[in-house]
Amino acid sequence: EICMDQKVGLRSLCYAEAPFLICSASVVGSKEGEGPLKNLFDKVGTDDFFGQDTWEEAESQLQKEAMSLLLYKSRRKPEDIRYLFAGDLLGQTIASSFGLKEFQVPLFGLYGACSTCGESLALASMTVAAGYANEVVAITSSHFASAEKQFRFPLEYANQRPFSSTWTVTGSGAFLVSKNQEVALAKIAGITTGKIVDFGIKDSMNMGAAMAPAACDLIFQHFQDFERGPKDYDKIITGDLGSIGSKILVELLQ
Repeated sequence: EICMDQKVGLRSLCYAEAPFLICSASVVGSKEGEGPLKNLFDKVGTDDFFGQDTWEEAESQLQKEAMSLLLYKSRRKPEDIRYLFAGDLLGQTIASSFGLKEFQVPLFGLYGACSTCGESLALASMTVAAGYANEVVAITSSHFASAEKQFRFPLEYANQRPFSSTWTVTGSGAFLVSKNQEVALAKIAGITTGKIVDFGIKDSMNMGAAMAPAACDLIFQHFQDFERGPKDYDKIITGDLGSIGSKILVELLQ
C-alpha cells in the first residue's frame, strides 16, 4: 500500500518510499548453535570467549565478526555505508565502540536493552526512508556471561537460576538497510514505536513478566494505528518473553 501521510495514528510511521532489508549476518555462541535455529546462523563459535581474554572483549569480537560477514556477503566496503546504528548490553556501549572502531563508519550508539535490535532497525529504516542515506547498517550484540555479570550475578558466583529466568543470547546480528531493492529479504513498510510500560515487577529473574505489558501496549497500538488485527499477519514475533511472559502477553491482549 502507498502511504500518503507518513505519520499514522498515535505512534506509527508508514513509509512512502519503503526501504529494504537486503542482507543480514549472524554470529552466535555454542549454546545457540545447539538450538532449533542452529542451521540459520552464519557462524557458530565453539569457544564463547571468541579468542579473547574477557567476556566483554568477546562481545566486541561478536560485533566485529558480524559486521565483517555482512560486508562480505553484501559485497560492500565500509565506505559504502553511510551510518551505523549499533548497540549492546554493556555500560557506555563499549562492545559496539571497540568492536566497530576499525571500520570507521559514522556511528550512532544505542542502548535499548532487549529492544536494541528493533530500535536500530527502526532508526535505520527512518534514515533511509527520509533520504538521509542510501545504505545503513543496524547491528546489535549481547553475551550471556557479560550480561549476567552486569545485571545479575557473575558466573563464578554459581547462583541458582529459577525457572522463570530467561537466557541472554550470546550473539550478534547485523542488517543492511538500503533504498535499493536488489535481492530483498524484506521490505520495511513502517514502524510503531513502543513506550515504557511499568507494572512494577521487581524480580530481575523474571524479565518475561516485566516486559509483557510493554509488548502488549505496542502490539495493541500498532493494530489501532494501522486499523489491522492479528489475522492481517503471517506471524507476530516478540523477543525475550519466555513461556511465562508469552502467556501473560496473550492474557493482557485479550
